[in-house]
Amino acid sequence: MDQALDDDANIYLPNAYAIEFLRHNLTSDRLRWFAEELRRQSVTPEEKARQAQQRTAKAFRFAAYDEKVLWGDLADVFHLVYVFSPPRDPVRDMLSKYHFDGIYLDGRKMAFISQEFRSLMLEIWKMKYLQMPRFGEVIRSIPLEIRLSHFLNDGDSPDIPIPVYVGYLNQIRQMALAAHHAETHSN
Repeated sequence: MDQALDDDANIYLPNAYAIEFLRHNLTSDRLRWFAEELRRQSVTPEEKARQAQQRTAKAFRFAAYDEKVLWGDLADVFHLVYVFSPPRDPVRDMLSKYHFDGIYLDGRKMAFISQEFRSLMLEIWKMKYLQMPRFGEVIRSIPLEIRLSHFLNDGDSPDIPIPVYVGYLNQIRQMALAAHHAETHSN
């Protein structure tokens, strides 16, 4: 990783988790692991990532764990290399060509680490914790005296800083508790 990221507190401090995630995933051991996993799954150099992930002839080529860890981490690494690379770095052009310069949804592009993307993730988590009974129960069951300060299995991605993520979880817990209270008192 570039020493400039460590030396600039305005970049490092708000992005410490993302930078350390990237640093870990760019070690030679981790890069070797990525390559070994792709070989183990018989991914060929000609295959595009989306094509390799499709469930066609090999219905369960990648387990859910593989999807999250291998493909999720690999995509995050490419996004973060783009985000933290200097503006004229040729790697940025290559990553942009393959759409690692942002998150593309419904024909629009959002920056990977952006308020717009964070807002979208908040809406997804609201759906998960407020409309799916088993997740709603999980988030409501934690006593209010205990401030949520861990990941609940979906905060390992480097796209949202940990303090922001934890704030979202606590905000959603308050919403889940209020909705549950209203529901139980209306009956």
